[in-house]
Amino acid sequence: MTRTRWIFVAIVTVTLLIVAASLIWRASSGSGDDLGLTVERPDTVTVRVITALPVEPWVSRAAQEFNASNPTVDEVPIQVEIIAMDGLAALGRWDRNDFGALPPDVLPEELTEAERQALEDFPTAWIPDSRYLVELANASYKERLGRDVFLTDGQYRARPIAVSLFTWGIYESRAKVLEQALDEISWRTIHDAAVAKGGWPELGGDPSWGYFKLVVPNPSKNVGGLAAMIAAAGEYYGRTDIRVEDITDPAFQQWLGELMGAVTDFSSASAYTAEDFALFGYSVGDGGLLLESDLLQNMQGILTRWEDPLVLYYPEYVTWFDFPFTVWVGPETSALEKNAALEFQRFLLSQAQQEAALVYGLRPANPNVAVDANPESLFVQWQDRGVEPVVPRTTAMRSPDRDVLLALLRWFELNVAR
Repeated sequence: MTRTRWIFVAIVTVTLLIVAASLIWRASSGSGDDLGLTVERPDTVTVRVITALPVEPWVSRAAQEFNASNPTVDEVPIQVEIIAMDGLAALGRWDRNDFGALPPDVLPEELTEAERQALEDFPTAWIPDSRYLVELANASYKERLGRDVFLTDGQYRARPIAVSLFTWGIYESRAKVLEQALDEISWRTIHDAAVAKGGWPELGGDPSWGYFKLVVPNPSKNVGGLAAMIAAAGEYYGRTDIRVEDITDPAFQQWLGELMGAVTDFSSASAYTAEDFALFGYSVGDGGLLLESDLLQNMQGILTRWEDPLVLYYPEYVTWFDFPFTVWVGPETSALEKNAALEFQRFLLSQAQQEAALVYGLRPANPNVAVDANPESLFVQWQDRGVEPVVPRTTAMRSPDRDVLLALLRWFELNVAR
């Protein structure tokens, strides 16, 4: 063997010894690049998903099917646990750090056994109502921790799993009168009906109907109430971006106050406004702007109880929920848990589960699935009630920032809540 070859063999041998020593040291010290909580390989990995109320029935059913299929990640069995929670309530808990995210100067490997146990119930993922809630929560944590906890790119990015628009649902008997008296259904039409001093008789309706009663979700209990007010502001100003100075404008406040004054009783309304609509009928309201999926799920109950079907109308300024599946990327959960969450995300986006979402009145996030892909689709069942497979409106409201939301909530608390 030549001298050059001996030198080459020696270099390779030394390199292999260095690599082997490094691997042995890393294994014994437990150090590594994974930002997830370092734990022993578990018997089962549990994925805890905080889930917005409008999609919870579908997601819970999907979780049951997913768990029954014996899924695994890196050969470890997965179990998904669904925690139903309104988007505003969840955002409040993130903001207060109720779930117990670690301080920025604490490393996972430094935790005591008791501290590790405290993180066992930490959420692996969050499906809020809308992407802007994710952005608000992430901004809060970035200020506190100096890093992102929810991502907008990469494999752990927030991905919508379904879509639902906000649409007008109005009893057919009332809708006919409004269209004849005030033209097309819009926020301005509804405002004119709300301030009609003579009530329904002034509009050409039955005197026994009394005054026009509006239905919108309670903004203190349901993020849909804020979405409704954002949509109203969009039509009032004729643009898609709403600022704090728009909310505090006295003329707008008076207009919005007159609208909200047509709601019968916010204090007794539950978070499930469309369900109240179906249960209590005309005493709750004559029509309102509600989440399309909630309306579709309650259409049959409304027709059965009140024999006066709802008609759906899509507003010019559209607001919607996109229900993003958002994985927590902090060290509070292990890499195994994060990857298991992605497995469930992929399951929800599969064609079979997207078609199943149609039964709950949810529009698919998978572009390959049409709203009539399932014969039991609520979009098919109620197509004669104004349901539009593709909404032609292109004026989409921009996501409000935290200051706008807080201004709306404060105005509501001071002027409307009772």
